[in-house]
Amino acid sequence: MTATHYITQRLNLNTSAIENTLRLFDEGCTIPFISRYRKEMTGNLDETQIENISKYQKEFLELEKRRASILNTLREQEVLTNDLEARILQAEQLTVLEDLYLPYKKTRTTKADKARARGLEPLARIIMAQNARDLEDRASGFTNKEVASAEEALEGARHIIAEWINERLDIRNHLRRSYERHAELSCKVVKTKSEEEEAQKYRDYFDWTEALHRCPSHRLLAILRASNEGYIRININIDEDRALDYINTRIIRSNNACAVQLELAAKDAFKRLLAPSLSNEALSAFRSKAEATAIEVFAKNLRQLLLGAPLGEKRILALDPGFRTGCKLVCLGEGGELLHNETIFPHPPQKKDREAIKKLSTLVNAYKIEAIAIGNGTASRETEALVKRVRFDRDLQVFVVNEAGASVYSASPIARQEFPNYDVTVRGAVSIGRRLADPLAELVKIDPKSIGVGQYQHDVDQNKLKEELDLVVSSCVNKVGVNLNTASESLLSYVSGIGPALAANIVEWRKENGKFTNRKQLKEVKRLGEKAFEQSAAFLRVKQGDHPLDNSAVHPERYKLVQDMAKDMKMEVNKLIGNREAIIRISPEKYVSKDVGMPTLEDILKELEKPGLDPREKAKVFEFAPHIKTINDLKTGEILPGIVNNITNFGCFVDIGIKESGLVHISKLKDGFVSDVNEVVSLHEHVRVRVESIDLDRKRIQLSMNFREGN
Repeated sequence: MTATHYITQRLNLNTSAIENTLRLFDEGCTIPFISRYRKEMTGNLDETQIENISKYQKEFLELEKRRASILNTLREQEVLTNDLEARILQAEQLTVLEDLYLPYKKTRTTKADKARARGLEPLARIIMAQNARDLEDRASGFTNKEVASAEEALEGARHIIAEWINERLDIRNHLRRSYERHAELSCKVVKTKSEEEEAQKYRDYFDWTEALHRCPSHRLLAILRASNEGYIRININIDEDRALDYINTRIIRSNNACAVQLELAAKDAFKRLLAPSLSNEALSAFRSKAEATAIEVFAKNLRQLLLGAPLGEKRILALDPGFRTGCKLVCLGEGGELLHNETIFPHPPQKKDREAIKKLSTLVNAYKIEAIAIGNGTASRETEALVKRVRFDRDLQVFVVNEAGASVYSASPIARQEFPNYDVTVRGAVSIGRRLADPLAELVKIDPKSIGVGQYQHDVDQNKLKEELDLVVSSCVNKVGVNLNTASESLLSYVSGIGPALAANIVEWRKENGKFTNRKQLKEVKRLGEKAFEQSAAFLRVKQGDHPLDNSAVHPERYKLVQDMAKDMKMEVNKLIGNREAIIRISPEKYVSKDVGMPTLEDILKELEKPGLDPREKAKVFEFAPHIKTINDLKTGEILPGIVNNITNFGCFVDIGIKESGLVHISKLKDGFVSDVNEVVSLHEHVRVRVESIDLDRKRIQLSMNFREGN
């Protein structure tokens, strides 16, 4: 079996497209590069399809690694027959491989091993043959110093038979399907912990039963967390009588004493071997699906967050609000550089609001501030109200910025490297301001798990989570493009073909040589060779550089082609760029060649029309209801403006301008059934919600979007 065959079986894609994509992977090409600049080779596969090919390739390599390990072990044990080897080589699933290996996988001495050591395997074979007339007498013949009685001999034989039953592929596969389709998940509280305060958040599961395959991912992960923390016990069960009936029909073909022994062996096999193994396997499989769903939700949210609307290169005054410790204030230049910082104390207990207003007015004038960013944490609404009292001499947009993760950034090595002479409070305020200017550039510096846009992200496989989130960050960075002369080391590290080491070298080159004036200078960066240049150059922008195409997504390998287009239009390249009237007169068919097809040519023409266009929307000011400052100000039935700040499988959370976000359950999003929350709302979307209920003790707010204003 080849990787292409394995992937084709799982993806409905053209075989040649898969083969070419795998070849590009082998050549060191990245997913963003392949999806954008090798469309002819892949049959115009999109980024998601290429990511899936990569995932299944890794899955195939893991399967092959396990297959080789099993074959080597069996050869060492000298038990590998031609038939067994053929079956192992044909296996296309890990569970099939493990089932074939099961009879030879002995990590400890089993009851069956002990029975064999006492010479009872021949008796087990007699029972399986089911033609012994006087089984008691036959069993007596196996008594010795280690086997005291016929009953003890029969018991040992049953242990051997139970192991044989456990190793039967037909029986395991049938019961495996039963666990997949009919298993029941039941939970019981651990009584000694039921009164603990932390246990109360899991009280819904203190006595809970449902079909395992119907348990939604978020609930299963919550149940597993409660179990891991010791508050509940979980059981996975199928109908034992039906399972035993099936096993008995597969092994019993007589109606004598042997049949009785086989029934006992079957019951032992099911309870002691099959049920524990297959129930754990089923729970593990459903947990993996739940984790995959949670990771997918997180990835979707993260993508939307990273592609959030930037304000752009503006002079920003940023405030990290607070009461007792004051509001940390910073002024930032167009490139995000720190120009000034200090602390104001407009709120209780100091309540120096007049001094704060005067200071804000002075700083806005002194640093030619164009926008104000306010973190959405403690004292955010009060600080927003204060800023709006200031009579500035110009129109200023005031934005409330989600500061989730800013404190994580402020204490990180990246922040210490950027601002070694400032404390965490200054760094946090800088992060808030920069996040308004360009969310993507700032958020790549923070561990995605700390941004707070997922569900149960700390409960899932951390390696799989990191792998998926890294793909998302890389995709977003390369989709937007990166300013080669201003990008941070963190941002550069996600560019196709770069990575942390080359990112550091690029920053070092800038320090030593000043700004890049063209893309070709990338080749002067230490250890940045031809392959890295090929993979990265088109995603790196040089503004106002030597070559007009260096600030576009046109790859340097296609500059000659664009020059030919410009020549045919009888104009310079810089005159062609942005000239829609000229571009629509170009016939792309004329430039089709062995290496360049219509997909690439269409991309080039689109890029020439609007070179370096940022695909993100521009940031918009949003205003919360002015009278809502805390959860105590809410009233049931009230309709409020809000911003979607997290999406889960069971609904979305909406920021209504207070510390606690409200939940709009999936059933309250709109009329009718909703299968995917993302089909109704998106992250950062401005919505209107109605307050359905308020739980002050648990600080929980239930909201609805399924209403008509005026009713």
